[in-house]
Amino acid sequence: MTVKTPHRTTRRRTRLILACAMLTASALVPQATAAADGTDDDKRDGHTVLTVAVSQSVDSLSPFLAQRLVSTSIHRLAYEFLTNYDVEDARPVPGLATDWRPSADKLTWTYTIRKDSTWSDGRPVTAEDAAWTFNTMMENEDAATANGSFTANFKRVTAPDSHTLVIELKKPQATMTALDVPIVPRHIWEDVTDFSSFNNDKRFPIVGNGPFVITDFKVDQYVRLKPNKNFWRGTPRFDELLLKYYKDGDAAVAALRKGEVSFVQGLTPAQAAALEKEADIAVNDAPGRRFYALAVNPGARAKDGTRFGDGHPALLDPAVRKALFHAVDRSAVVDKVFQGHAVKGEGYIPPRFSSYFWKPSPSQEIAYDPAEAARLLDGAGYRRNAEGKRVGEDGRPLDFRILCHATDPNDKAVAKYFQEWWGKLGIGLTVECLDNVSDPWLRGDYDLAFDGWSVNPDPDFVLAIHTCDALPATPGDTGSTDNFICDKRYDELYARQAVEYDPAKRAELVKQMQSRLYDTGLMNVLAYPNAVEAYRTDHIESITTMPAGAGNLWGQDGYWSWWSAVPASGAPVSADTADEGSSAGVFIGVAAAAVVAAGAGVYMARRRRAASDDRE
Repeated sequence: MTVKTPHRTTRRRTRLILACAMLTASALVPQATAAADGTDDDKRDGHTVLTVAVSQSVDSLSPFLAQRLVSTSIHRLAYEFLTNYDVEDARPVPGLATDWRPSADKLTWTYTIRKDSTWSDGRPVTAEDAAWTFNTMMENEDAATANGSFTANFKRVTAPDSHTLVIELKKPQATMTALDVPIVPRHIWEDVTDFSSFNNDKRFPIVGNGPFVITDFKVDQYVRLKPNKNFWRGTPRFDELLLKYYKDGDAAVAALRKGEVSFVQGLTPAQAAALEKEADIAVNDAPGRRFYALAVNPGARAKDGTRFGDGHPALLDPAVRKALFHAVDRSAVVDKVFQGHAVKGEGYIPPRFSSYFWKPSPSQEIAYDPAEAARLLDGAGYRRNAEGKRVGEDGRPLDFRILCHATDPNDKAVAKYFQEWWGKLGIGLTVECLDNVSDPWLRGDYDLAFDGWSVNPDPDFVLAIHTCDALPATPGDTGSTDNFICDKRYDELYARQAVEYDPAKRAELVKQMQSRLYDTGLMNVLAYPNAVEAYRTDHIESITTMPAGAGNLWGQDGYWSWWSAVPASGAPVSADTADEGSSAGVFIGVAAAAVVAAGAGVYMARRRRAASDDRE
């Protein structure tokens, strides 16, 4: 639904003011088109700017490489996918494709490419652009870095004419109406020679066909976008969308209070409580689409069988892993760290996706039970020494390291509880909070790590990252694995769900996969955090949540929020500029030094671990 907000809102959550009529994605079109027709001129005097504070660094502006939520969110704005997700119930709706039809054996899918989509440089979008995008991912391993799991089963992709795309499969594939792959313009990308290093960040504006066009980018500072006035669904209402990077969450909240930004996401409970008391600010507290987990290094390895990294060997013992999890009080994590802005973790898929949500039976659950944890450690041969430390038969103590994201206060808070709970068992824990956890993670140089991914309505991607196929080819390669997990039973279930078109049967297989992953003890889902975010009602008159009933604004499965946002009378304005590549007027009175952490940060083409909302 579209949220309309008064200009002064005190202690008001967005979910409490969702009394407006529900609007489907198609119903929003006239609203967006009105701006294109020049209506509501009183709100468009000057150059209205919607500034969104973000806490993640962009890993790449190349859709072939980007995996962080901030990056994939940008690509949803800049490029069309074949299909989109309905704003109310996430069912597949037309995107670049207006229609799709499988053959009787479901091995051939034919998509009709819309005729009213053009690239931002004026050239028409054709089926050949889509075919080239998919073929490049099939033929070039580097181009498959971000989304290769979607095309691994493709046999052949062709474009018989400019508006017909045909995808032939090796075997049935259940994700054919949820191919979350940005389609890129062939005439721009076909000259790229090295997809592993091309970050798409040197020439602006970047040619796309989504609702927005990327016009400027500075590492760890901002991404600037302008409306695509030729977008088939209608032109966005704000004249500019600015994603501004804040390493420090308190600084972003302070900027929101001052009116220097319009929107802030990832709020802590304390920040949310304080902002609820502010005039002209609405707090949105909605069920989230991501999980927050503790990951165990299972012994990093490559597809060629080579072991690497320095993970603690004790964690190869299932009894030790189970003991650690028995000593974790997930209810306390929800109550004391998230202060109720989360749901206790169970399975791998958040409860928001009800058809796939799974929870262990009482007999299967690894519940909080410190006494059972101690018993398991004793049985595994890790007994206390004279100093009370757990040691193995080789005399090596159970001292672990945990990778922590320096910018995530939840990691630090939960880690303190781990130190307390595990310390009582005689286990030591060193917390390694880093700005960039990617390097040690990819090297396998960790014992434990805080992990988290956003889940799409179709969960295939977050399931695929735990398959053996996701492992790096060699220790020197990157791969698409999350945590080096490779389990034969899990892979068998993944292969079965991937070809199952019956929704109920597929959902049951996905639940069996979660059960298997749970039993391995390699992932412990601690919580499903809410989407806690806030925006200025004197900047934004109305905006669309997803799902429409009570959903999030940031990181949607689509572009609905920023595409639908309507400027309020107090929306910030800046001097318009004809120079699309210029950063003039971007900071709206805030010095860059206040925005950017010391040092520009590392910008990598290869896959990096990010904060707790890694993938979209």
